[in-house]
Amino acid sequence: MTEEKTAPTMQATLGLTGLTSNAMALIAPGAFLWLTFFIQATTGATAPSMWIGIFAALMLCLATAVSYAEISKLYPGTGSSYYYAEQAMLSKDKAFKYARISKFVVGWGSHLYYWVYPGVMVGVTGIFVGYIVGFLWPNFMSGSNPGPVFMGLVAVAFSFAVAWIAQKGANASTAVNLAINVVQISALVLFSILAIGYRVNHPAGTAALQYDATTQATYNYEFATKPDGTVIRDASNVPQPLMDAADKPVPFHIQYPQMDSTGKLFMSHPTAKSVVSVHNFNWVMIQATVAILILVGFESVTSLGGEARNAKRDIPIAVIASLLIQGLVCYLIEYFAANYFLNSGYSMQSAVGSAAPIGDMMIIVGDALLGQGHGKYFMLAEAVTVFLALIGTTLACMNTGARVTYAMGRDAEAPEHFGMLHDKNLTPHRAVWTLATITAVIGVLSIILCFGDAAAPTDATIQALPHGLLSSVGYMSHATMAALPNSLLMATLTSNFGTFILYALSCLLCIIAFHGRSDFNFVKHLLIPAFGLLANLGCMAFYLIGPTMGYGTVKEPLGALLIAAVWGLYGAFYFMRSSKAKGKGILLQSKQGQVMASAESIK
Repeated sequence: MTEEKTAPTMQATLGLTGLTSNAMALIAPGAFLWLTFFIQATTGATAPSMWIGIFAALMLCLATAVSYAEISKLYPGTGSSYYYAEQAMLSKDKAFKYARISKFVVGWGSHLYYWVYPGVMVGVTGIFVGYIVGFLWPNFMSGSNPGPVFMGLVAVAFSFAVAWIAQKGANASTAVNLAINVVQISALVLFSILAIGYRVNHPAGTAALQYDATTQATYNYEFATKPDGTVIRDASNVPQPLMDAADKPVPFHIQYPQMDSTGKLFMSHPTAKSVVSVHNFNWVMIQATVAILILVGFESVTSLGGEARNAKRDIPIAVIASLLIQGLVCYLIEYFAANYFLNSGYSMQSAVGSAAPIGDMMIIVGDALLGQGHGKYFMLAEAVTVFLALIGTTLACMNTGARVTYAMGRDAEAPEHFGMLHDKNLTPHRAVWTLATITAVIGVLSIILCFGDAAAPTDATIQALPHGLLSSVGYMSHATMAALPNSLLMATLTSNFGTFILYALSCLLCIIAFHGRSDFNFVKHLLIPAFGLLANLGCMAFYLIGPTMGYGTVKEPLGALLIAAVWGLYGAFYFMRSSKAKGKGILLQSKQGQVMASAESIK
């Protein structure tokens, strides 16, 4: 008699530490300070409100995290909000008929986040690696403006390398993420202390260091310039010193000007109070629409319900803990330090023109601590931790995105091969490798014009790039690049719009799920989720309000809205066509059969 072969199922192996580590790895403050400071700096006049914008995004995320934590107590299982949408509707006697369409809308909308976000991560990894290669081999690559072809190749290779780890299983990913969390948090705390220390020990008017982007080095003297303001350099591109009456170099004295000489460009924060001030409410909202990228990830752990040993107890704790540790503590400290550090020797406008502003800052504080010329070692040591954090955040998001796709495939709401598990690793391997391919494509697209719009380099900078396929192909004139959108910022805003959709719907689902239940709590199940819902909708509205009112950039948020609209229309078309082909009703006629099918699918 032959033994019946059963389909493989996920194994419950993750405890509280493993679940929290996976969520913390996606938030990854050690990577995002390095990666997103540049993106946030390029949002036009809104840069002074960077810190408070992050705080606003954090409050939004905390409200959403509470919603996720509460609803995960009711419905532990694989699929996160996609699964919650179905269960919340099925729990209601009148709304149950909307269960199928609700879960599809949530699942489809979440893919705008879960499929684009990893692409942004591999794109910035390409920029990061280009910066390091340019620093080590300046004759081959410009660190401040790496070659698009080189960055694209890195993005593709990184996509499939991370996918290889992801398809090995959650335990392998958890071990990697736990180690990365310890390393990156330690590294960012060290940098934050040194950055604040540099500012405190260099009051306005004292001798200090200024940074030169061309040589990626610091100098303790004022630069000599031509009448047009161009820095005079020797044959090795080293900036020449301005000489005084005694024919000696004029020492550089640091200042903390808020604006440049024209009064139009933000330079630095005169005081610590300025760092945490609102400056302009609209600037705060624009910064929040970008900053959400650095805070998302706490919800990722809810997709691991099928692999958690005690999902009802541990997942709610992991959701809140990961956000509080990484967001409330790490981000607010490190972004304060980086913004407080800005000065006349390295201003916000210097950050706009660099591929890695935080790397530049690390060189400066390293030179101040270790002696000029030695800061590069501190920067390279920190860069190693950033690369590790990049692995962790991309891996965590790929794991989450693949599992949401797996859940939709398992329910036949997406192509059914996505709902299959690997016989040995018990991972949704088909979804993983499909997502890796999509990630590679989006990664390449995101860095093609990562120096477009406000980040466009000058014609002189473009001409000075090392010439070659990997180092200069893809750069156009300054005027052309300035007229084109910043592809990295557009990809970021697209991912963030998907995040706002998902988070708004999740807050709404929490309200629906607990409505009429005996354990309903006004604060946790209505007040906080309602705030989260309105905050997410408000951030989405600023994609239109910002360009209309002239705040921040224009092309990128409108481009992101167009992409989101196309994705939504295609989703509606796919849903209708798939329903007709499979003979499924859009609205359920009876919830009993659906409840049984849903319970069977999460086993």
